[in-house]
Amino acid sequence: MGEPDGIIAFDPSSFPKRGTHSVGVKRQWCSHRGKVDNCQVGVFMGYVSRHDHALLDFRLSLPEDWAWDEQRRAECHVPPEVRYHTRQEQCLEMLDAWRDQVPHGWVTGDDELGRHSRFRGELRERGERYVLGVPCTTTMRDLEAPWPAYQGRGRRPKAPWQSVTQWRQSLSPTVWTRLTVRDGEKGPVVIEMVKRRVQTRIERKRTGPDEWLVVTRRPLADDRTLEPRASRDAIDQDARYRYQYYLTPTAGSTIAFKEPSLGELAQVIKAGACIEASFQRGKGEVGMDEYQVRTWQGWHHHMALSLMAVWFLIGETHRGQQVTPALTLPQVRYGLSLLLLEVFCTPGVDSICRQVQRQLLRNESARFYHHRARKCIPSRKLRREIQ
Repeated sequence: MGEPDGIIAFDPSSFPKRGTHSVGVKRQWCSHRGKVDNCQVGVFMGYVSRHDHALLDFRLSLPEDWAWDEQRRAECHVPPEVRYHTRQEQCLEMLDAWRDQVPHGWVTGDDELGRHSRFRGELRERGERYVLGVPCTTTMRDLEAPWPAYQGRGRRPKAPWQSVTQWRQSLSPTVWTRLTVRDGEKGPVVIEMVKRRVQTRIERKRTGPDEWLVVTRRPLADDRTLEPRASRDAIDQDARYRYQYYLTPTAGSTIAFKEPSLGELAQVIKAGACIEASFQRGKGEVGMDEYQVRTWQGWHHHMALSLMAVWFLIGETHRGQQVTPALTLPQVRYGLSLLLLEVFCTPGVDSICRQVQRQLLRNESARFYHHRARKCIPSRKLRREIQ
């Protein structure tokens, strides 16, 4: 935690609800179900490094109609100083609170954040390098394309404005670069990318600053989570591939940024999948989404305790790996549940260690032969010396 090349990632997470009395509940886009549904939405800030990833901060997204409804605010004990803020404003608030405490090199988020040019401008004003998703309908101008022939009168013509989807369809098949992002459970995760210097339009169709457009594509058959998606127009596809689009700045408010490599950009994009894994860890291991509270304080107390519990499990996992390699969160939870289980005959520590050791050997063998069956090199040889 706290590395110069660390990544701060913002991602909203939804919590489906049936009733209408819980604080902030509304029919809105529910990423958990992939449709508009009745839910609460929390905006979370996570941190990703090469060692691990975790959630650092959160805000409850209070809809505008809730902010002006005094009766509902009183019923859910919403503090009077809480006012309506967009999710982009909440992200900036968390960034300002943490940016000096957590060293980082990048900020990333999905298309719900990236589609707002004002949010990208605020990050540039703060000197932050970002990789933000944008919808497939984003209008851009290719600054590296050859200009149309000059007719001798009027202004010299520039490259035409077009959507990123139209521009992507005009690309040659040879411009894509193939990169291995990480070693996944089903073999290496491979992604193809292309990068181009472009201009986009901001508010009132004004021409925005230069940015790098990054396009990724993956086969339709590959259903592993890599890039987060916040809305229906975040992805487009053809007969073979699905595509996603990102923007990253060429300069901040006072300095010009070094042109990032495709490998560096791929690592930042991968951070979105790490934050999704953090949500799965919180909801699957500590019950982040299993609560029966309606008030403002109740929701925040539950989320704070959930994040603390995840941090505890992460610490126990790293502590266990110093003696027993590859100890996972489910195995840590399994050992703790046996120790805390109130039965007549509680198994001893030696018995628990033997059972965890058998699980580790089974997982190691499965990982090794899984890679060998797909004719790809495993990250390490089969280890029989697990202690």
